Formats: sequence, C-alpha cells, structure tokens
Amino acid sequence: MENQEYIFGIRAIIEALAAGKVIDKLIARKGLNGELFAELQQACKKKDVRIQYVDNAVLDKVTTANHQGVIAFLSKIDYIKLEQILTLPPQEGREPLVLVLDGITDVRNLGAIARSAHCAGVDAIIVPTKGSAPINGESVKTSAGALHHIPICMTNNSYFAVKFLKDNGMRIVGATEHGADDYYKVDFRKATVIIMGSEDKGISNQLLKLCDAKAKIPMVGHIESLNVSVAAGIILFETLRQRSK
Repeated sequence: MENQEYIFGIRAIIEALAAGKVIDKLIARKGLNGELFAELQQACKKKDVRIQYVDNAVLDKVTTANHQGVIAFLSKIDYIKLEQILTLPPQEGREPLVLVLDGITDVRNLGAIARSAHCAGVDAIIVPTKGSAPINGESVKTSAGALHHIPICMTNNSYFAVKFLKDNGMRIVGATEHGADDYYKVDFRKATVIIMGSEDKGISNQLLKLCDAKAKIPMVGHIESLNVSVAAGIILFETLRQRSK
C-alpha cells in the first residue's frame, strides 16, 4: 500500500463511503468497538468492503496521526461520466470500443473481465450502480490492477447509456447464446459497444432491443453456457484480432 492515498478516522471513512469513494483495503485495530465503529461496520457491509483486523503497530506504521484505530486505502479507479466516453482519445488506428456489463454480480468475474478488456484494447467499461458486483479491493486484485488503467463509467440506467452511445454512432453488439451469428462472423472493426449479460439471466430484453447484432459462441458438449469472464475474453480477443489486421 506504499504511496497509495489513504484516509483515517472512523467518521471520515464513513463519510467517504457515503460519498461514493472506492476503498481497496480497510484495516482496523483488533478489539475495536463502540457505536461509531458499529456504524462503520454497517457502512462497509452495504458497500461490500471487508475489514481486516490488525495490531495497532501496523496502523502506526502507516501514520502517526490520530487514526482512531482505522485506516482506509483509497482505490485509484478512474471514473468518468457517460458523455466523456465520446471524448476519450482513440487508440492509434482503431475505432472506439466500449464494454457494458449487464448484471455481472460476482466480483471475480468483474475483475477477470476487466483484465481481458484492458489487454484487448477496450476504451471504457460501463457498470450499473445497482445489481452489479462492487468495484472494490477484491475486484481490483482479480483484475491484476487493470481496473486502475481503464476508465469506468457507473450508470443508474444501462438502457439510457447504451442508447446514448447508439445515437452517437456506435454499433451495439450483444453477446448471447441466442444470437443469430457466430461471434467471428460479426464485424467488430467499427465503433462498437459490446454487452455482456449475467450467466443466469443473460442480457436484459431492453438492451437486446438496442442491439444491431447478436453474437453467439458455438459450443459442443452438454454444458449450456460458458463462464461470463471466459465468454468475454473470447469475444474481446476476436475484436482485437479483427482490429489488428
């Protein structure tokens, strides 16, 4: 955690969580209790932030200030507004590529998808504020740090976000087992939004209606679907293959 921004003090951390700050790691003194700390525990539970209990000496190594037995290390996630996606500098020789995660609730899947997305040249990831895995220390760790290098857009309305990008000239491709085309037959070379849905429900009907193409991954065997992070990797690297020609 060296050189990482941190805050300390129970009330300060509660306020930071309420303001939407993303915490990678939170350490607290063993045996800490009291009403205010109980309030912090509840706030952490709501945001899916785990508390790691340590000896006071560990806290004192971070800061000699009055930390009140609690220190939170802030994430370096780059959050952007929806409109900013259109102004992101394009990667050399490539059209914009945006990934939308619809109902991905497992932090490990989110992290793994972000890792593939960064390696495949995705310019931004759109994640709904509700019904999605939290972006926290565990998802950052699973992404191998990729979430620190790719802009994230949080949205209250995924349909509005996708429609906004569609209205601004981007092609919408939904990854679904009910797709009409095998994924390698879909043209990903244009400015594209790729939507990945949850493993159990898939892409919502609202978002499917916005799709210009629906891509499927052909499979054999008795398993009906792939892990969503695996499916995302397959489609993202097909996108990279097409764009690298």
